[in-house]
Amino acid sequence: MDAAVAGLALEQHAVFGLDQLVALGLSRSAVRKRVPRGRIYRVHAGVYALVPPRLLSQEGRWMAAVLACGEGAALSHRSAAHLQRLTRTAPRRIEVTVPTAGGRRRAGITIHRSRTLRPSDVELIRRIPTTTVARTIFDLAESRDRRLLERALDEAAVNDELDIDALREQLAHNANRAGPAARLRATLASHRAGDTATWNDFEERMFLLSRRAGVPEPETNKWIDLGDGEPMIRGDFVWRRQRVIVETDGWKTHGTRAAFESDRRRDQRAIVAGWRPVRVTWRQIADEPARIAQTVVAVVASAAGREGAEAGEGGDAAAAA
Repeated sequence: MDAAVAGLALEQHAVFGLDQLVALGLSRSAVRKRVPRGRIYRVHAGVYALVPPRLLSQEGRWMAAVLACGEGAALSHRSAAHLQRLTRTAPRRIEVTVPTAGGRRRAGITIHRSRTLRPSDVELIRRIPTTTVARTIFDLAESRDRRLLERALDEAAVNDELDIDALREQLAHNANRAGPAARLRATLASHRAGDTATWNDFEERMFLLSRRAGVPEPETNKWIDLGDGEPMIRGDFVWRRQRVIVETDGWKTHGTRAAFESDRRRDQRAIVAGWRPVRVTWRQIADEPARIAQTVVAVVASAAGREGAEAGEGGDAAAAA
């Protein structure tokens, strides 16, 4: 029996449900006797682990939460998004969706009750029942945080997991959820998935800062051909029309001698090619966001003015000819 329990735990990130133990042949009283002896540990009502709960991995905590919510439950919303690499930060409370309007509350778990959750909306990821990418993205649209939904779409596109047809099917199936449906439709219409993907919190803060400053929206992490015969460069934030590049310089990746030399060479090449590179540090973003915003606005506006002046000169020359 111990081997059978260990085998079940191995398949489920060290956790298992009471019903699963009973199915193996243990009585409910036998399960209860194992807890005070330290042979298994209670995680939630009806859910146990082979190790103390504090030693469970993130996957173990997710699996335990899904088991605690009963048959048909699935990891969902921000928790599913984190598992699917659609967001970079896991929520403090685990989010689970259940296909029923009833059920008990569970400590540490946010339970979403949905009559529209179907078996086809659930897949196994690392052996954890999880809402599909399309369903997860739709659920994220419950939030009024526009950027949360944009980032999920960006990451899905970057991971080659964005299925527009599947999103449309979710919109049709969840037509009664008017708010999320309207927000998802609006975002799909206004946002090109993948164009504003950021790789870390530093880049994300810079992106939001530029958006709030009211400058044209930049492309993020895009390749630029400087036309000088040397390899292309990748800019963190690119205003292509204005020919402006903003680089977010973290010490971890830019604090070496080799990086220092490489960064200067990149800037020199960009300037020769008619671009204006600007470097911003994490400390500046954290401590002086208003000043950095003013700098970005000034540089982009100056570049736009220069572009307009050059276009005017070109028109004057053509008229004179």
